[in-house]
Amino acid sequence: MSLTVFRKAHFNAAHRLYVKEWSDEKNRDYFGKCSNPNYHGHNYELEVGVTGKVDPKTGYLINLETLKTIIKEEVEVPLDHKNLNIEVEEFKTLNPTVENIAIVIWNKLRNRLDDTFEISVKLYETPRNFVIYTG
Repeated sequence: MSLTVFRKAHFNAAHRLYVKEWSDEKNRDYFGKCSNPNYHGHNYELEVGVTGKVDPKTGYLINLETLKTIIKEEVEVPLDHKNLNIEVEEFKTLNPTVENIAIVIWNKLRNRLDDTFEISVKLYETPRNFVIYTG
């Protein structure tokens, strides 16, 4: 039997989408207002899914307090109220698109969770724009 549990979290962050090799005009044409040189922000909503087998002794797939702590340490503390381009090491060289943010989050969680678990990261940049990354 396989089961998935989910934990929700959120963080607020600013970023600028751009390609360094492009002119400001080309970046503006491609990324629109998301390429504002003075940055812009989002209220990101995150859903982390952990899939695996329920432990017959505890009845848990994973202790949700443990998952909560990992998400706080790996996502909320490093990303919340930050300028992703400037303050978060991964995005100093990686364009902080919602796609790339989800992949970075997934990798951080993968490093902390047991390898027997499958992980999914659903990240909402806006209520209508979101990605799901499963590795």
